[in-house]
Amino acid sequence: MPRPSNILEQELLNITSGKLSLRSVRKQFAGRSGPTLALENFSLEVGEGEFVCLVGPSGCGKSTILNLIAGLDAQTEGEVLLDGTAITGPGRDRMVMFQEAALFPWLDVLGNILFGLKLKPTLNNAERKQVALFYLNLVGLEKSVHANIHELSGGMRQRVALARCLAPNPGILLMDEPFSALDALTREILYSDLQHIFMQRRKTIVFVTHNIREAVCMGDRVILLSPHPGRIREIFPIKLPRPRDMNSPQVAEISQSVTTALKQYLNKEDIQ
Repeated sequence: MPRPSNILEQELLNITSGKLSLRSVRKQFAGRSGPTLALENFSLEVGEGEFVCLVGPSGCGKSTILNLIAGLDAQTEGEVLLDGTAITGPGRDRMVMFQEAALFPWLDVLGNILFGLKLKPTLNNAERKQVALFYLNLVGLEKSVHANIHELSGGMRQRVALARCLAPNPGILLMDEPFSALDALTREILYSDLQHIFMQRRKTIVFVTHNIREAVCMGDRVILLSPHPGRIREIFPIKLPRPRDMNSPQVAEISQSVTTALKQYLNKEDIQ
């Protein structure tokens, strides 16, 4: 039976996004000196197409939350659900973008994206290439298709990593401080680029960062966590229109409110 002629168009236009539910999640790690409680009574709902940023001090469980959603680890108690179904392991409906690009140096830019598209067995090789080129154009790398990885700047490598995550069309994009190793100018450019991509593709994104202004600039909500163990202390809805300027007075004002709240909670933790 011949394949539908519009299968590629369907692949690019069929934007998927998922709904996440974390309910009364507890995560405890075993250690030589005794167990460590990373998360306690953590509950959060993330809607389809929502951009949520997790902020808080080191050790508050931000990366642990991403690992649970990604299926790289399992909670000790509670539920982690995607569209109402329990997450029991990794899946192509969730993609993770790390601090380092983690690209394959023996493959060129296009080859790295095509490798990720092995997760799409319904596409043939020609269609995978067209999808890869679409996403490379989306992240502004259409002129670097055959560049070697060592020839790219740090910002360009993260663009390749982002395209590789987007190309399989996952419902959830998990981002673990993806811009922290970049210089300030490159980060600001990528803030703008990621917002435009989010506005076009409307993926559900959970974004971990230590940078409060970054979180306010990017997120629909900023979730402030407490340390040891991680709990939700406060949720800040961000109602500013997109795209947002990292240096705008509105972003700065909300960032100051989040920073003030964080300092208050840290002081309370010190007293206790």
